[in-house]
Amino acid sequence: MMTKLKIKSGDIVRVIAGDHKGTEGKVLRVDREKNKAIVEGANMVSKHTKPSAKNPQGGIVKKEAPIHISNLSLIDPKSKEATKVGMKIEGDKKVRFSKKSNQVL
Repeated sequence: MMTKLKIKSGDIVRVIAGDHKGTEGKVLRVDREKNKAIVEGANMVSKHTKPSAKNPQGGIVKKEAPIHISNLSLIDPKSKEATKVGMKIEGDKKVRFSKKSNQVL
């Protein structure tokens, strides 16, 4: 089942749980099916790659692994603090807003 998420790609988020707690970064991709997101610079893993035409040397590549959405918190652009996200209807559009500063995101 695909769920409606309060985090979108392009958002600046902070990791609030796990080994990479406190890390901030931009959301590169969101997987709504698995409720996970890939955050720039967070949850880095070493992937061993075989030599190929694209990478003839092979070796170990550092890349971002997906993090569960529940371990991420959106950063409020105004106060630069972690905030909860609310939804409200403005006119005929449904918009996300920061619960700390009440500002539309």
